Amino acid sequence: MNFEYFIAKRIATAKEDKNSISASIIKIAIVAIAISLVMMLTAIATGFGLQHKIREKVAAFNGHIQIFEYGTNQSDVSVNPISKEQKFYPNFTNIPNIQHIQAVAGKGGIIRTEKTFEGIIAKGVGAAYNWEYMQDFLVEGVLPDYTGDRNEDILMSSYMANRLEVKVGDVVTAFFLKDNGSDIPNQMKLHIVGLYDSSFQEFDASYVIMDLRHIQRINKWEANEIGNFEIFVNDFDKINETENLIYNQIPSNLNSQSILDKYPFIFDWISYFDFNIVLIISIMILVGGINMITALLVLVLDRTPMIGMLKAFGNTNWSIRKIFLYNAVYLIGKGILWGNAIGIGLLLLQQKFGFVKLPPETYYVTEAPIYLNPLHILLLNAGVLVVCLLMLLLPSYIITRIAPVKAIKFE
Repeated sequence: MNFEYFIAKRIATAKEDKNSISASIIKIAIVAIAISLVMMLTAIATGFGLQHKIREKVAAFNGHIQIFEYGTNQSDVSVNPISKEQKFYPNFTNIPNIQHIQAVAGKGGIIRTEKTFEGIIAKGVGAAYNWEYMQDFLVEGVLPDYTGDRNEDILMSSYMANRLEVKVGDVVTAFFLKDNGSDIPNQMKLHIVGLYDSSFQEFDASYVIMDLRHIQRINKWEANEIGNFEIFVNDFDKINETENLIYNQIPSNLNSQSILDKYPFIFDWISYFDFNIVLIISIMILVGGINMITALLVLVLDRTPMIGMLKAFGNTNWSIRKIFLYNAVYLIGKGILWGNAIGIGLLLLQQKFGFVKLPPETYYVTEAPIYLNPLHILLLNAGVLVVCLLMLLLPSYIITRIAPVKAIKFE
C-alpha cells in the first residue's frame, strides 16, 4: 500500500464533526452524485425502453422488413398478388440476422353491427405466422388457430371492440369489396375469439387478424398467392444492412422496404431520445462534478495544516494531490454505490409494477417501459467516475499554491 493511498484512507475513515461545514458539504456531494446517477440510470432505462417497445409494436403489425411486388405503392392493403413459391421462403439461409419470414395479405373492409360500423384492414395470416408479439398484446380470449381447416375466427383490438360494442364470443358481419369491380361486396360472418391492445391507436383502430385463405378466396387468388412477405430480424441495429442484402438477392419483380422507411416519422421521433439521454447525462455529470469540486476544495481548506506538514517532510505537490484525488475516488464511489442501489431498485419496481403511467396517445405505451442493460450500467458508472476525476484535476492544483510555513500556522 503506497503512502498516498494510506493517508487518503485515513482522511476518509477519520471521524468528522457531524456539525462541521466540511462534513455537511461532503455529504451533500455524495448525495449529489447519487441523485445524478439515479437520474442518468432512469434516462437510459426509460429512453431505450421506449425505443425498444415502440419498435416491437410497429414490427408486430409489419415485420421488420417487407417484400412486395416491385412498382407497387406499398400499403397495408394488398393489390397485386405475388407467388409464395420463392427460393428465400420459408428460410433465407444465406443471409444472417434473419429470425423469421412469414406470408401475409391485407384487405380493406367494413365491420357492421346493429348499432354502428367501422372500417378495417383485415390482415390475413397463415399457419407460419409469428404470434409472439400479439401474444404479449392479448388482453382477453385466445389467439386464433389457422393451422387446420379454414375458419372464421378473428383477433380484434379492444379499442375497436369498444367502438363496435362487441366482445369475445360475438359474431360480426364484415363486407369486403371484390377486385373485379362488382358493386356487390363479399359478405362474411366473423367470430371474435380474442382481443388485443397494443396501445398503438394507429394500428388498434383498424387491424383485424384473420385467416389468410379468406382473403385469397375473396380476391380469387391461388393457394400459393399472397400479398407480401414479412421478415423479422434478430439485431434491429443491423436492419438497414440486412434489408440491403435482401434487396440484392430477391427477384427483380420484387422490392423490399424496412419499417424505418415505411414509418420514418415514428423512427425519426424516437431517434431524438438518444439526444435527450446524452443531454441528461451531461447535465447530471456536470452537477455531480461541480459538487465534487466544492467538496475537494473544502477538504483542502480543512486539511491545510496537514498539507503544510507533508510538504515540510519533503512530499511533492503531485504526491499530495494524489492523496486528495484518492479520497475523491472514495467519495465518488460511495455516491455511485448509493445511486446504483436506489436507481436500479426503483427501475426494477417500475418494471414489475408499472406505477409510472404514460399517455398512450403520445408515447404509444400505457406505462414507462424499462430496459436494463448491464453493459450500459457498467459504462455509465465508469464514465461518471472518470469524468468526475478529470474535472477534479484542475481544482487540485490549488495544493501547489500552499506554502508549508503558512500552512502549518493556518487555523
